Amino acid sequence: MLEVGEGNASAFEDLMMRYQTRLLNVIAHMVGSRDLAEDLVQEVFLRVYRARKTYRPGAKFSTWLFTIANNVAANAIKTLARRHEVKLDARASGPLGANPLEAIAVAASGQTPSRQIASIETREIVRLAVETLGSRQRMAVLLSKFEGMGYDEIAEVMEMSPQAVKSLLFRARGNLREVLEPYLNHGTRPKQ
Repeated sequence: MLEVGEGNASAFEDLMMRYQTRLLNVIAHMVGSRDLAEDLVQEVFLRVYRARKTYRPGAKFSTWLFTIANNVAANAIKTLARRHEVKLDARASGPLGANPLEAIAVAASGQTPSRQIASIETREIVRLAVETLGSRQRMAVLLSKFEGMGYDEIAEVMEMSPQAVKSLLFRARGNLREVLEPYLNHGTRPKQ
């Protein structure tokens, strides 16, 4: 990031390549829309670029970056809450279904068809369960499990104390357990 501040366009491109997929995954889980998440990731990088001359390394760069992402996602969630939009579900429109890239990736995994189906279903169930969490719990879980951040880093990103993050994650795990138990015990899918 210090090189970006000095005007090195190649360094900025390297940062984007290194972090865009991670940001996209976290933000998509936060806002519930991959298309919106792509726009928000661009907004995050625009903010990073605008701050390039004033950036001072205090914490890890990734912590600073995910703080920006958290703020951008939270603003988008507030905006969405004010709008009344109709969400259309993707329909199976071809032999590979509504998400052909996931079907191709699973098919290329070398798993048996029954394991492929179980793998897709498990990912979908976990995604639905995570979506039932409030935005703060969801962000804490995503940063903890998908980004591998510790309590201190999550606390910095979410502007909380490490103890508050620990409590937030404890409640989130309890909520996830509550949502997932009916599926694990009886095959009942979480409500969307």
